[in-house]
Amino acid sequence: MTNSNREIFLDKIATKAGRPRHQLKNHPFVPINDLPESTLAGKSQDELLELAQKNSEAVHVTFEKTNRSSLSALLNDFLSAKDINNLILPTCDKWTTFGLSDWENKLVDSAEFWAPESSRTENLAKANAADGAIGFADYLLAESGTITVATTPGQGRGFHFLPTHYLSIIPKSHILSRSRQAMRKYEAAITSGRLTTSNINFITGPSNSGDIEMVLVVGVHGPLDMTYVVVEDL
Repeated sequence: MTNSNREIFLDKIATKAGRPRHQLKNHPFVPINDLPESTLAGKSQDELLELAQKNSEAVHVTFEKTNRSSLSALLNDFLSAKDINNLILPTCDKWTTFGLSDWENKLVDSAEFWAPESSRTENLAKANAADGAIGFADYLLAESGTITVATTPGQGRGFHFLPTHYLSIIPKSHILSRSRQAMRKYEAAITSGRLTTSNINFITGPSNSGDIEMVLVVGVHGPLDMTYVVVEDL
């Protein structure tokens, strides 16, 4: 909807309702407290890591800590433990950043890739058929055990929600206190042109549901389980 069409639409509603339009400029937002900024403020990165682990495990996430040199071995253990035969990986430049270029190259012929050149239908079919996905998160929110991931051509939204088992890699330096700090970083990246995305996903562990008798079932839809791997020396 264009701005002009939006104004016409809202004017029509106001006329039908018999009342003047509510103009935001006449009612500027005034925060009633500074909790979005002050909550967990002043925590060290080590303290945020400890809190992130506690809150991630509380939402049924397997939480792992490692370093760059041991990361590939941890990923191999994950593939073996979950008995993953149909793996999907993102197409991105982060493999080098995490020291995984050789590891990725060994899987080029056996794994599927969410590929920018493939159609949306093809990528979704790959993800739906995958029993495992290993991807990269942008940030981990200590307050809630939530990872955030912006959709990109090489790691689309379905990549995170369709495979059976899901592992996400996050640098320790990218652990933030809460959602306000993450959105500020995304806003800066989008404004500067460093990031172009159609949506940003906030993922708090595997899906779960409680039935009418309050029985918790984890993995009702989406991945059956999730693993966060924090790389401490990045």
